[in-house]
Amino acid sequence: MNSKLKSSSISSIFLLSYSIMLFPVSIMFFLKDINVILEWDIFYLSSCSMTFMFIFDPISLSFSNIVCLISGCVMMFSSSYMSHDPFLKRFTWLVMLFVLSMNLLVFIPSLPALLLGWDGLGIVSFALVIYYQNMSSLGAGMITVLANRVGDVMILISIGMLVLQGHWSIISMWDHHLTMWTGMAITLAAMTKSAQIPFSSWLPAAMAAPTPVSALVHSSTLVTAGVFLIIRFFPFLDNVEGFKSFLLFTSVLTLLMAGIGANFENDLKKIIALSTLSQLGVMMMSLGMAMPYLALFHLYTHALFKALLFLCAGMIIHNSLNTQDIRHMGLLFSQAPLTVTCMNIANLSLCGAPFLSGFYSKDLILEISLNNPTNTIMILLIFLATGMTAAYSLRLSLCSLWSPLKNTSFHSKQESDPYINWAVTILSSAAIIAGFMLQNIFLMFSPLPIILPSNLKMLTMFVILMGFFLSFILWDMSFEMKKTGKIKFFFTTMWFLALISAQPLTKFSMKLGTSLMKSIDLGWLEILGGQGMVHLTSEMTFKNQNLQIKLFNFFIFFMLLFVLLIIKFSLA
Repeated sequence: MNSKLKSSSISSIFLLSYSIMLFPVSIMFFLKDINVILEWDIFYLSSCSMTFMFIFDPISLSFSNIVCLISGCVMMFSSSYMSHDPFLKRFTWLVMLFVLSMNLLVFIPSLPALLLGWDGLGIVSFALVIYYQNMSSLGAGMITVLANRVGDVMILISIGMLVLQGHWSIISMWDHHLTMWTGMAITLAAMTKSAQIPFSSWLPAAMAAPTPVSALVHSSTLVTAGVFLIIRFFPFLDNVEGFKSFLLFTSVLTLLMAGIGANFENDLKKIIALSTLSQLGVMMMSLGMAMPYLALFHLYTHALFKALLFLCAGMIIHNSLNTQDIRHMGLLFSQAPLTVTCMNIANLSLCGAPFLSGFYSKDLILEISLNNPTNTIMILLIFLATGMTAAYSLRLSLCSLWSPLKNTSFHSKQESDPYINWAVTILSSAAIIAGFMLQNIFLMFSPLPIILPSNLKMLTMFVILMGFFLSFILWDMSFEMKKTGKIKFFFTTMWFLALISAQPLTKFSMKLGTSLMKSIDLGWLEILGGQGMVHLTSEMTFKNQNLQIKLFNFFIFFMLLFVLLIIKFSLA
């Protein structure tokens, strides 16, 4: 038994124990609405106080609770999934640093100190994306880290602008003449971290990381950091003119792009990554409609079922000889009943099926979007994207779970592995009951009672059922589509974002490098450098040699002439 207690198991026990102990504290803070701020003054510089702050409030404690619950289950899963990895200890340390960075981000309400968690997430995510050391992982890691650096720079710019306030506390911001620019910098920082248009291409690229890392990154840590930053700043950003309409527009575009792209994608992990992108769009959309607490509610429910979905996908990939293409899978329900059951729970929760956790948050956001004075085109796009979510979820299930067997059967069934069973069972239970438990708390923060006519009330359910129906009708046709046309290429490359994000930068740098190499390395340095000097000295030597030969011939000729003259004069 002791031989089985790996570093990942120890970290899992620690994280789950922390989550269990924190749960009653979080409930108490919610019920009594307690907020505790601890502030440490470090020094004063030009009437600007440098402080280190911690905040303990219902949002930070509940978020930390969810992060550690999911991280504990993911590390439990890793004990089996990564058991053959020779560097399991290194992997465990990296994941624990990742969780620590997220907790620092959650508990620190001061912008300069917030960089500890913000930059920590960026650095550790790069290390995890390139964990499998090959060129494709390095390319994905570079896109991830460079896209996130844009957000880091925006945070640094906002820190510079907030010097005018004399403090950096998120919770006591006020208006000043640079409010709009500060709001723009913070919004852009959040958009890069949460992969909104035009910074979306790094999120599917981050799938190069091991599956447990994907489960963690795409559920409750890296991608949700941007949403969490806007929730923290919302009282300040709410007063910035044009902030909500801009955020609503970009989030609905992201939601639509991810929904359409997932219907054309065949890679199992990338489909789930694009579904994460669409749900981040839903969270940002609710923030754009001035509903920060409902965005947080959806963030919690999404974190639970998305982690479960990734763990089940990891099991399927692990047992399908590392095949990620859903077109090569089939008949999985009879080979892995527990995994497929949990995956269906997560998929239905993602679609917003009634009485699962995703339903309580998603349905509420969509109903409030109908209740609010929102643009009609935005409403149509939101419901179209909701139908797309149901369509790609059913397509995923039809292709991989219930279609005829297209590959060899599982070579190593791991349904009896206790680590995996406990991890997916805990998350499945959370994906079923968390929405119902949390709705009573979050409904206290929702706006006025929502009164809708019955046709609008049932619109969400109708759109989801229509998505299922259309997916069921069209899935066989899409499966037969072998040729990649221009429209399909446009949708599969995320509206060319994947190409625009990577290729122009690399093309410019490679062209610049080539021209510099030709003009300097193969040009002026050849003339002025070592080779030029060799050429010059050899030319000079050759000319000197020719001169010496000519001089020698001249002297020989002159001497012969002189001797002949002497002989002639002597004979005379």
